[in-house]
Amino acid sequence: MAASDQQGAFAGAIFDVDGVLVDSPHERAWAESLRRLMEGSWRDLAGGTSYRPERFDHDFYQEVMAGKPRMAGAQAALEAFGVPDAEAAAKEYAEDKQARVAELIDAGEFHAYPDAIRFFLATKRLGLRVATASSSRNARPMLQRIALDQLADQLGLDLPAPLRGKSLIEAVDADISGRSFPRGKPDPMIFLTAAEELGVRPAESFVIEDARSGIKAAKAGGMAGLGVARQGGEELLREAGADLVVSTLDEVDLDAMREGRLEPK
Repeated sequence: MAASDQQGAFAGAIFDVDGVLVDSPHERAWAESLRRLMEGSWRDLAGGTSYRPERFDHDFYQEVMAGKPRMAGAQAALEAFGVPDAEAAAKEYAEDKQARVAELIDAGEFHAYPDAIRFFLATKRLGLRVATASSSRNARPMLQRIALDQLADQLGLDLPAPLRGKSLIEAVDADISGRSFPRGKPDPMIFLTAAEELGVRPAESFVIEDARSGIKAAKAGGMAGLGVARQGGEELLREAGADLVVSTLDEVDLDAMREGRLEPK
């Protein structure tokens, strides 16, 4: 059984967006964009790299790119595949990916995770201050399109009156998504900013993350880390220092959370 080492009750919950609240098209866009470049304008250099389309899978994305700012993620992927002058090539890759992810978001190719919405509403019922904090500039447009009324009806949830008629972005107490910070995850700056804007101490906050760099950032900031491993990767999150790792947020013990502990049911 894993438990948080935080003292006292939690006052704040900080949600990452991609992979935690929303099944976003980011991973798909990164994979499709790199394949398009390697088969198009980069085809002359592709043969000298270790890139193969099948190598860009979920494990690669989680280990190399997840949780990082756009340019850092692009460069990390290109370096992993041995692309020459990866730092310079990352700009074209990042721009191409952004164009593709915008297309997918406009087409509605994303959805909120049902367990995440249930857990989000549970944190609100417990009286916690709630923030969303993502390195991605695309997080906010997705959150703006998620209508809580519609989701509550679909999931058979009782939506509190103050949240009726609101989008997910309107239901949080602070949104730190898409801001530029001098240092990205695993530096804790983004989460420390979220705690500050929520008006809570880092030690009385916990972060919900699906990426190793995000868990490392939470722990570096003195916060508890709740890891969500929806498609595997539990060990990576534990190695990063997660206080609890679950495959779905429905597995979190809400009574323990009320007392400031992260434990499974």
